[in-house]
Amino acid sequence: MVTIYDIAKKTGFSVTTVSKVLNNYSDVSEKTKKAIKAAVEEMDYLPNSHARTLTTKKSWTIGVVFIESLGIGVKHPFFNAVIESFRQEVEIEGYDLLFVSRNISNQKKSYLDHFRYRGVDGVVIVCSTYDDEQVKELIEDPIPTVVIDMSSDQSSVVYSDNYEGSRLAVNHLHSLGHTRIAHIAGHDSTFAGEQRKKGFYQAMKALNLEVPDEYVVNGDYFSIEGGARAMKSLLELKERPTAVYAAGDSLAMGAMNAIHEQGLRIPEDLSVVGYDDIELAQYIHPALTTIRQQTDLIGQESAKLLLKQIDCKESYIACTQVPVELIIRKSTGPVA
Repeated sequence: MVTIYDIAKKTGFSVTTVSKVLNNYSDVSEKTKKAIKAAVEEMDYLPNSHARTLTTKKSWTIGVVFIESLGIGVKHPFFNAVIESFRQEVEIEGYDLLFVSRNISNQKKSYLDHFRYRGVDGVVIVCSTYDDEQVKELIEDPIPTVVIDMSSDQSSVVYSDNYEGSRLAVNHLHSLGHTRIAHIAGHDSTFAGEQRKKGFYQAMKALNLEVPDEYVVNGDYFSIEGGARAMKSLLELKERPTAVYAAGDSLAMGAMNAIHEQGLRIPEDLSVVGYDDIELAQYIHPALTTIRQQTDLIGQESAKLLLKQIDCKESYIACTQVPVELIIRKSTGPVA
């Protein structure tokens, strides 16, 4: 079995220098790091995790709290992509992820209790709602945290520019001649739903477009079923909209199903814009025009913020807002 002493002998550096490189100390030159890391890879060196923990006073584990309102967990297409990007970023630095359960030895434990029990170095919180008491407890604790897709004044946060996304969606529809634009909103208890709805109102006001009360419909928790129900209510209006901006791609897909069931065409009779650009959006018929969230960048920025807190051993709050992009496909067209 290859040891740290074998690495030192091969590279000509001291055991102390090799140890510093393996444990990500900053006071080693890049040239030295490169040489030692090359030897580590060539010799298939695997550090002893227990010894590494004793040396660095870290567990090299990051906890993951994953809460989304549909109850589908890591199968959620947007959050799944974000966590995968986060995992790749922290894995480079030698960290493993720990997905928690609230049960330890058949005893109910809070997230905070679980992470203290496991001794994690930090926690990434993927949460879409404000009202989870255990998440609030975790954020208020000194343990380093970063929150994805939610606002907080007690933790570092990373989220997309929801207001800009709504502006892009509304302006695109308006450029095609649409003035009767409806919005299928996410639930008010969700950060994204609330922000995208406010962005919709702002964008419509900037274009001097009226928004009848019945043109803004609750799509619940971003589900296909919620989108279909909301769209059906819009189609029953005496003066129905010519275009719909949905706060999520699943909502948009549900809306498209409802439109097709009524024998209407997309985009000839109704244009539809979604939000997220999940993988499926480009394959449905017609392909969905949507607002793309940069899941890779969200995961990377979240990892950087959390690792900085862990390495600096300081509590601080930072906010990173990630830009979005309009992706034009076949579900939008000129007003009839």
